[in-house]
Amino acid sequence: MSVRNYTGFLGVLFASLAVAALAPAQRPAYDPAMQSLAAEFFAWRAVTQPSAPDDIPRIERPNGWTPDVSPEALAQTNMAYAGFRKRLDALTRAGWSRSDSVDWLLLRSAIERVRWELEILRLPERNPDFYVQQTLGAVYELLVVSSPVTDARMEEIVRRVRAIPMTLTHARANLKDPVLPFASMAIDNLWNIRDKLERLAAGLKRESASRQHAAIDHAIRAAAGALEEYARWLQSRLSAMRPAFSPGREAYLSYLKNVALIPMTPEEMLSLGRSELDRAVAFEAMEKNRNAGVVEAPVFASLEEQIRQTEKDETGIREFLESRDLLSVPAWVRHYRVRSLPLVMAALPSIGEEDDFTSSSRLAEDGVRYVRPPSPDLPFFARTLAQDPRPIIIHEGVPGHYFQLVVSWAHKDPIRRRFFDSGPNEGWGFYVEEMLLQAGLFDRDRPQTREVIYRFMKLRALRVEVDVRLATGEMTIDRAAEYLASTVPMERGSAMGEAAFVASTPGQAISYQIGKLQIQRLLRDARLQQGEAFRLRAFHDELVRNGNVPIALLRWEYLGLRDEIDLLW
Repeated sequence: MSVRNYTGFLGVLFASLAVAALAPAQRPAYDPAMQSLAAEFFAWRAVTQPSAPDDIPRIERPNGWTPDVSPEALAQTNMAYAGFRKRLDALTRAGWSRSDSVDWLLLRSAIERVRWELEILRLPERNPDFYVQQTLGAVYELLVVSSPVTDARMEEIVRRVRAIPMTLTHARANLKDPVLPFASMAIDNLWNIRDKLERLAAGLKRESASRQHAAIDHAIRAAAGALEEYARWLQSRLSAMRPAFSPGREAYLSYLKNVALIPMTPEEMLSLGRSELDRAVAFEAMEKNRNAGVVEAPVFASLEEQIRQTEKDETGIREFLESRDLLSVPAWVRHYRVRSLPLVMAALPSIGEEDDFTSSSRLAEDGVRYVRPPSPDLPFFARTLAQDPRPIIIHEGVPGHYFQLVVSWAHKDPIRRRFFDSGPNEGWGFYVEEMLLQAGLFDRDRPQTREVIYRFMKLRALRVEVDVRLATGEMTIDRAAEYLASTVPMERGSAMGEAAFVASTPGQAISYQIGKLQIQRLLRDARLQQGEAFRLRAFHDELVRNGNVPIALLRWEYLGLRDEIDLLW
């Protein structure tokens, strides 16, 4: 993206966000100087934030955007980070409300994430798969959008494909300290890449005007050649690469305090994770005994049957939440659906999560999970969805990620609409699985689904140990994969992919279990403080409304309890 286009985009977005932040009805609630800084930062971040395989961090990019990972751009990003942090620290806090202080910590977290990515993890220097995400992942961001493909969006897709060769030229200049397991992950993702991109081209041409076909073919051929050359370049250097990487305990602690806003030590999280693993294993054993003699539910006979059942179950979950007084489900929130995996996404397996949670500008659209035809041979989570859609609907759709993101994108505070962190999102998605199990959702039919929920619990508890020990250097990726495969249990391929992803994104995998435990602690404190006035529905509504806000901050804002927040300043 040219400097002129970026400057124009920044000016327009900054102005619009600043106007929203300074609207008369909102002036008493939000600090204008902080909102102005936040508007500028998030507009800048929309241009500079790296593409990632996870779905929670996906953001809308300005028109004409392509990744810029040149050494010059990375240096400018580091300079911009320092400038934003200096300006944040210089803000006058006199007269701030508790909510303003929460917003300040959110903005600090968002700014510090830049340093975590570029100075601590040093993703551009260490992680060869980082460039798979800045090439194929950047294209994938547009492929998952479920609304009909317009000429304008196809032009954006082609523009990002055209940018792939230059991005990989910069990759070879930046990768001064590549890590072997991350290079292997990149090579695996690039296996048979020309064939994959030819299938992508075929899919794109199905959805585009004929006048765009020549541009698609030309861009795809150039991208395929560049990606093949990048894979060969990595392969030739494997023997000289660093065998492993971990940020280390002190850097991990800094991440927990400044980015994740989790007031815990690695040791505390390990202890909690082990206790939760014990609980999950015990409850799974009890559930298996309870279901002795119950025939396992078969996979659906067809994709059409799976789609029909998913729609029925999603509606049933919404009605259950309302009828049991668990959570308000606004009528304006659209539905979470499943659709057949389109060719353009099937061409790029393992590049990103196969769902579309929409965005702040697409609140009138359904959320979508893309699925393959049901089969007993599907991987762990996909097979679950092909037997009983409800666990995935709950976590990913309603009342999980899609629902929580959509509601929080409607928040009146611009900072809370734009801030993201996996902790509260994944914590909520995990929390509501067991919340609905305890409320009796699975008691009437398909009882073995309760076993699925406990298997999910085992996996999320195990992720704590894997994340912490990989981050502190106490566990290798191979050992982590063996541990997951034997303990969940899950397929070796799925376990290796899980372990590699956890190693490359320290701090993400703890978010499920630790986020859930923080929510449960918040619920306990609210119940004790409010006594008989406590209402579970109101508690859940507040969590969803502030869906992207880390739980320790909500605990301070909601209950006035400072003990955890004092550890984060």
